[in-house]
Amino acid sequence: MSATLYTAATIHTLTASDGGTGGDAPPVRGILVDDERVVATGDPAELAAHAPAGTRTVDLGDAVVVPGLTDAHVHLTHLADELAGVDLRSATSEDECVRRVAAHVSTLRPGTWVFGGFWNINRWSTPESPSRRSLDAVTGDHPVALVSSDAHTIWANSAALAALGITRDTPDPAGGAIARDADGEATGVLRESAVFPVRALQDGPAGGNPDDRFTRVQRHLLAQGLTGVHDVDGMTVLTSAQRLRDRGELDLRLVKLLPVAALDEHIAAGRRTGDGDAWIRIGPVKIFADGALGSHTCLMSHPFPAGDPRVTVEPSAAHGVEVTGPAALDALLSRLVGNGLAAAVHAIGDRANAQVLDAFTRAEPATRAAGLRHRIEHVQFLRRDDLPRLAELGVIASMQPQHYVADLMLQDLVPDPAIAAYAWRSVHDAGATLAFGSDAPVEPPRPLHGIAAAIARWDPEGVPGAWQPDEGLTARQALAAYTTGAAAASGESAIKGTLAPGMLADLTVLDVDPLTAHPEAIRDATVLATVVGGRVRHEA
Repeated sequence: MSATLYTAATIHTLTASDGGTGGDAPPVRGILVDDERVVATGDPAELAAHAPAGTRTVDLGDAVVVPGLTDAHVHLTHLADELAGVDLRSATSEDECVRRVAAHVSTLRPGTWVFGGFWNINRWSTPESPSRRSLDAVTGDHPVALVSSDAHTIWANSAALAALGITRDTPDPAGGAIARDADGEATGVLRESAVFPVRALQDGPAGGNPDDRFTRVQRHLLAQGLTGVHDVDGMTVLTSAQRLRDRGELDLRLVKLLPVAALDEHIAAGRRTGDGDAWIRIGPVKIFADGALGSHTCLMSHPFPAGDPRVTVEPSAAHGVEVTGPAALDALLSRLVGNGLAAAVHAIGDRANAQVLDAFTRAEPATRAAGLRHRIEHVQFLRRDDLPRLAELGVIASMQPQHYVADLMLQDLVPDPAIAAYAWRSVHDAGATLAFGSDAPVEPPRPLHGIAAAIARWDPEGVPGAWQPDEGLTARQALAAYTTGAAAASGESAIKGTLAPGMLADLTVLDVDPLTAHPEAIRDATVLATVVGGRVRHEA
């Protein structure tokens, strides 16, 4: 591949100014790339004068270029299901969901599994748990497993329960629940770890050809301006990416978080956090400490309000669900660190986050000796006294700004002002590293929406939110969380996140300047092109 000189009206390199103490270096108008790397940045005429023979020039006109954006938390398998499945996001009742499912299954071959969903009971006119019987009435022999908007609950029909081997005699799994009616029969609602068998099915033949799914998702993500993702789904994502790379068809960089359920396999295979190259890299092991706010299963220090019609968990789970408790987490961390693996622990509730930080503290000497860095995924609610511990332990705070927008309607379920909620500013000011993502398909994988939400901290109607409004970020801080922060989260700060010479030539090309534009303009910006490894992989 010959060298390429990209020119544009504004190129933000996000590199430090001379001496490294004066903030960012000023924007440039040219960037010379060769062999997938940045060679030099500066004035286009000067770069052209010193460029090797045969260098081609790509003029991006009035565009604004920033370092390639990375989504630090996506579910690629679930996102593929959303792109191909039924969409229940905007449905306002169980009946409306059922009508949409009926229309969808009418287009499918008999017996085909139905995934997708993303129904949100908190938006329903009557927020009551759904039933398998309503699905049974319209789905025939199609097994149906519909994920909730926060991905922590499944609504299944009878055919799906049968395929999963769930009967009235099936016990609740550790860290999960099978909802039952007054007669002890499964209602079709599966919570927390009870959804794991469905995820395994999606990773198998029921989900379709995995390489085709990866290709479809890859095109979708590149169109959003993403040059890389950190995936938290099953291992078929890794094998598909490897096959696409072998065929020269991999256009998106992948950091693959490892499912803890296959820990024995990871250790036996010799996988280590940081293994791989600039295209495919092994990340930490994903562990669940608790549930989610939308399903009222995140582990909190105070109970969810009794009698609130939105709270659908049983009274015994009023504080949420402890999926992995302290003793189990200690044992896992000991085994992980001893085998060169870092942890990425899902923790949403303030009590869950405290327990995870406690465990990281106990494991800190071994973690430091192994040269590893752990992550907490979501960090949505945190006791303010725990904020300094994130930085002290070097923990990456992997957060999703769009969750704030979606969860504003539930702010009265977390009334304690001592709890920092979606506290991006406080986390940043405490000295911790922020890495932003979408949790797609829980939220759309649109980094520009995330940047805008982190700045404006607005509600679904675009009005600045009243839930701890001072926790918004500057535009530069929000952009950093998708660039330098995401690179730090994967241990790739030496090759990603800025456009300095020697760094990967990954560029996101926009029609507005995300460092100066109004948040609404950032949210609605057009991705003109996405460049990965110096090559245009998407063009509007």
